[in-house]
Amino acid sequence: MSFFKGFKYAFCGIIHCIKNERNMRFHTVAALYVLVFARFFAFSREDFALLMLTIGGVMSAEAVNTAIEELCDRVSPEYHTLIKHTKDAAAGAVLILAIFAAVTGIILFGNSEGLSTMYNFYITHPLNLCGIILLSVTAIPYIAIGPVGIKNFLTHHQKHSEESKNDK
Repeated sequence: MSFFKGFKYAFCGIIHCIKNERNMRFHTVAALYVLVFARFFAFSREDFALLMLTIGGVMSAEAVNTAIEELCDRVSPEYHTLIKHTKDAAAGAVLILAIFAAVTGIILFGNSEGLSTMYNFYITHPLNLCGIILLSVTAIPYIAIGPVGIKNFLTHHQKHSEESKNDK
């Protein structure tokens, strides 16, 4: 396998997780918010590195969890206690990392000066506030049904609109 094919397969794996795992979509949205809001805080290079490692750790754990769950489902489609324990342990690993990531976020973002700077920015820049609100509104269907579900919804809705026009 060539060096570049390895990257291609890795990106395919990431896309698969985003398309098929709600938790991965949640983590991508949370990471986006964290990175947008981080600019309001005077993070040192070390703090920012910790933030990036934390984001990468949670998303990597979610990808490994997905791989373990799918392999378990393939190896043993029927219920088996050992498969259940394996899947539970993999999910537990993600939960542990996510809890500690949240605590890390509270420590890093729990700075009243940074929170005040962020608040003042969005109050004085209503277009940016609208952008954050729009991001929040679009994040809900992205997380809940994913990009494939949104595409199917829009395709279905478009098909019905065209049929309605043809009926008239």
